[in-house]
Amino acid sequence: MKYLKQYRIPFKGLSSGSHNFEFEIDEKFFACYEHTLVHEGKLKARIELEKKESLLIAHFDIQGVIKLDCDICLTRFDSPISIQERILVKFTDDEWEDETEEVVTLSKNDYEMDIAPLLYEYINLAVPPYTKCSVNGNGISCDPDMLNMISEQPDNSNEVEEEQALDPRWEALKKIKNN
Repeated sequence: MKYLKQYRIPFKGLSSGSHNFEFEIDEKFFACYEHTLVHEGKLKARIELEKKESLLIAHFDIQGVIKLDCDICLTRFDSPISIQERILVKFTDDEWEDETEEVVTLSKNDYEMDIAPLLYEYINLAVPPYTKCSVNGNGISCDPDMLNMISEQPDNSNEVEEEQALDPRWEALKKIKNN
């Protein structure tokens, strides 16, 4: 977790106004998280931090490429990613229960903001639920050899249905269901 210390923005000594920060995100970043959807990638995060008297406004711009596995042909491919997010940081002395995905609270004694969890969350939320080379890749298509192997697989669904129809336990259960 020492690696993630570089993803902290010290805001205490900053003057009011806009400040820019830039961070590189690679395999070492993703290795710090146990259950990540992304294990490889090369991204650049640009954060514009607007410091005001009582709050911070952080604009995230994350650009780059992540490695995904195709759900159809299992090929690992580069998927371009572009993320723009905004977050408000409020300072308070007491516990604030109404924290949302757009508002984060920090103690008035805090002097830096850890953005690693936010970067991790934004990147993992950008991963599509269904990945396909031709849709999420950059001008690539599924591996034709793998597609041929998939289409040559015998269809065993008829055998399973015949086994279920022959099993007398199913008939007994159907009688109970109909009563």
